[in-house]
Parts: sequence; structure tokens; C-alpha cells
Amino acid sequence: MIAIISDIHSNLEALKTVLGDIERRKIDTIYCLGDIVGYGPEPGPCLDLVLERTKMSLCGNHDHAVFFEPVNFNLPAERAAFWTRTTLEEDDDDARRNRRWTFLGGLNPREESGDFLFVHGSPRKPINEYLFPDDIYSAPQKLLANFDRMEQLTCFCGHTHVPGVFVDDPYFETPDEMGDGHRYTIGDEKIIVNVGSVGQPRDRDPRAAYAVLHEDEVEFVRLEYNIDVTAKKIRENPHLDDFLGARLYDGK
Repeated sequence: MIAIISDIHSNLEALKTVLGDIERRKIDTIYCLGDIVGYGPEPGPCLDLVLERTKMSLCGNHDHAVFFEPVNFNLPAERAAFWTRTTLEEDDDDARRNRRWTFLGGLNPREESGDFLFVHGSPRKPINEYLFPDDIYSAPQKLLANFDRMEQLTCFCGHTHVPGVFVDDPYFETPDEMGDGHRYTIGDEKIIVNVGSVGQPRDRDPRAAYAVLHEDEVEFVRLEYNIDVTAKKIRENPHLDDFLGARLYDGK
């Protein structure tokens, strides 16, 4: 089994909850699809845990923004990116500071393993292209173009913070539509699997989300965590917009 996490966004409470569940399931291999930082109040500790616990981690658009520049970000996201950079730079522990920056700067945009492709955004633009569920109606050609770019049968991504599976009809199936087990059976068709967000879900469900890759199935997992702790830390941080904490309660 492989646990696949994404979009932690400096939410340490959510990350610890997810890692605890992964440990309870006795899953030894964890992949992270990016956006470890951004938005939230604890980028350093989140980087440390991902560095220590994951076998593979990718670069998300917020990780890229902190290391380089936030491009096309809204104001709260931009402010959070600059604050994150300053926080990491001002760490008094030289070894820890260098370890975090080396890790962040070394994140790859994509990884391949057999029949599986792993990205943050999409197969054709791995860092910053969004694949939304509504694209099956509003932008079907965008989805089909991404399927055309896939050499593998299955792509795992994050970025939109909305879990589910795209097939190349095109169609999007939510975990709730998969039945009580929230499992999707991998077959011979191409699919793009969004694993959802650990630290900032946007599907109107505030619970932390991640996925487990079984031999021929993808299981979507949701977990309650202490949102109050993260929201309070955001409110108490003058560099972070209060909205970033308030949205956690609504999962949007």
C-alpha cells in the first residue's frame, strides 16, 4: 500500500492527524504531491515531517512560489508566501534552515513509476494547471488534452483540493459516488485521480483528505482534526489573512 497526500498548506494539525492514520494502517510508503507550504501557520514543522516521513515529494505551485516568486497569486496567498519565506530564512538553527531550503529547492515537478504518473497540477502542466470537476462540462478539451499527454494509465494529482477520479469520457466521479467504501477500482482505462487536500479541503467537507493506493484500488480517506488549533494560529498571525482560517471550517 502507498499513502498519497497533497496540499498540506502548513496545516500541522491536519498533517499530524493524517500521518497518525497512515501509521495506524501500517503503511510504510508515503508520497506527497506538493504544496507542503503556503496559506497556513506552520510551514517549518510541516516541511520537517514531510522530509522525514515521505519516500517521494513533488513541487507544488506554493512550494515553487516560496522558493522563487508568487506569480498570479491573490493577495492573501501572496502575503502568506512571502511570510513563509521570511520565517524559513530567519530560523536561528542553521542546520535546520539549510535542510529545509535544500529539500524545498530540490522538489521535482513530476515522478513516474510503472503505470503511474505523479504530479501536483496536471499531466501537461505539472505544477500549476487546475483540473476542476466542472471542466467535464466547461472545458472537456482541456481534460482530453491531458489524457492525451499521459503515457501511463493512472495519474495522481492534487492542486484543486477536490478529491475524485476523472475518466476520459470525460467524467468526474466523487468518492461519495463510489459507495460506502469510497474506493475506485483501477482498470485498463486512463484515469486522473485527485487525492484531495490534507490541510485545506475545498469540497465543502472540512475533514482532512488523502488517498491510499491498494493493489488495484484507490481508497479515499477523510479524517476529522482540530480545526480550532490551526484557525487560532492563523488569526494570531498578523501576516496571514483571517479568511485562511475561517475557510477551514467550511471546507472551501
